[in-house]
Amino acid sequence: MSKQIEIRVPDIGDFDRVPVIEVLATVGDAVEKEQSLITLESDKATMEVPSSHAGTLLELKVGEGDEVSEGDVIAVLEVTEEAIAVEAQESDVKRDSGLGARDSRGEALDSEAVVQPSQFEEFDYDLVVLGSGPGGYTAAFRAADLGLKVALIERYPVIGGVCLNVGCIPSKALLHVGQVIDSAEHLGEHGVRFGKPQIEIDALRTFKDSVVGKLTGGLSGMAKQRKVDVITGYGKFSGSHEITLEATEDTPEPSPAKVTFAQCIIAAGSRVIRIPGIPWDDERVMDSTGALELKDIPERLLIIGGGIIGLEMACVYRALGSKVTVVEMLDHLMAGADPDLVRPLKKHLEKGGVEFLLK
Repeated sequence: MSKQIEIRVPDIGDFDRVPVIEVLATVGDAVEKEQSLITLESDKATMEVPSSHAGTLLELKVGEGDEVSEGDVIAVLEVTEEAIAVEAQESDVKRDSGLGARDSRGEALDSEAVVQPSQFEEFDYDLVVLGSGPGGYTAAFRAADLGLKVALIERYPVIGGVCLNVGCIPSKALLHVGQVIDSAEHLGEHGVRFGKPQIEIDALRTFKDSVVGKLTGGLSGMAKQRKVDVITGYGKFSGSHEITLEATEDTPEPSPAKVTFAQCIIAAGSRVIRIPGIPWDDERVMDSTGALELKDIPERLLIIGGGIIGLEMACVYRALGSKVTVVEMLDHLMAGADPDLVRPLKKHLEKGGVEFLLK
C-alpha cells in the first residue's frame, strides 16, 4: 500500500513570490527524507526546500523561473504506508529522548547542545542580547536555533547595527556607484566617451537607503521566523539578571520597561572617535555616519584618517565631484593592510585628484 504526499514550501520568513533558480530532482527519482528538491533565491538569501518524506517523486509542480510562496505545492511523492509508520515511530523516539533538533540550516544538533527551556523558567528570557549588530543578531539567532527563548535589545528603531545601517553596507552601495562613474570615465581611453555625470543626490540617497532597507528588513524577518523578540530601547543593567529599558528619541516609551534573563551577551558595538579640538558643533564637520547621509556634495572635503573608512569616503566623494584631501598621522595608509595592495590604490586615487598628507 502507498499514498501520495504533497511537498509544500515551508515557512520562509517574510519572503513572498520567491523565484526558483534550480530544480534538484527529476520525476521518477527515489528521494530521501530531507533531500533538497529545489533552490529558491530572494534578494536577501538563497535557500533549498527539502522533501519531508522518503519516497518516489511522482510529479514536479514548479520549474526554473517559477515563483513560489509559503504553502505552495512544489512536488508530489509516492510514499509507502510502512515508511510513514516507521518515520512516525522514529519521531516519537527522538521527541522523547530530546534528539532530532535542527538548526536554521536544517543541520542536526547534538542532543547535549539543545537547551531545555524549563531550565530557566524563573526568568523572562533564557538569553538577552544587548545590541543587534552582526555580533548580536548572529548570537541571538544561533541561540534561538539551539532552543533558547531569546530577546534582542536595540536602542535604534532598526536592527543591524553600525555595519548594516551606517557602515559597511551603505558605503559599499555608494562605492558601487563611484566605481561605475570611474569605469565610464576610463572607457574614454578606449574610444567610448560619456558626458559628465549628472548627480541627483536625492535619488542617490534613496538608492543607498533601499539597499540598507532590504537587508535590515531581511534580518527582521529572520528574527520573526526564529521567534526572537526584538525590543527597542536603551538597555541598562539594573541587577545581575535584569535590564531596564530607558526611553530614546525613537522610543519614548519602551515596552516592556524591564526584562529578566538567565544569561546575557553584550554586543554593544562601536562608536565614532571624537577627536579633541575639532568643532563638532560646526555644520561643516561630520563623522562617517554623517558622510553616508549624503546631505550634500561639498566642493572641497578634508578627511582626517587614512584608514579603510576614510579611503572609502575619499573614493565616494571624489567620484561624486568633490576635491578630496586625506590627512593621515602615520607615514602610510590603511595600517595593517598589505603595502603591495595599498600602493596601487593610493596611485589610483592620486591620479583621480585626491591629495594625501602623511605624517
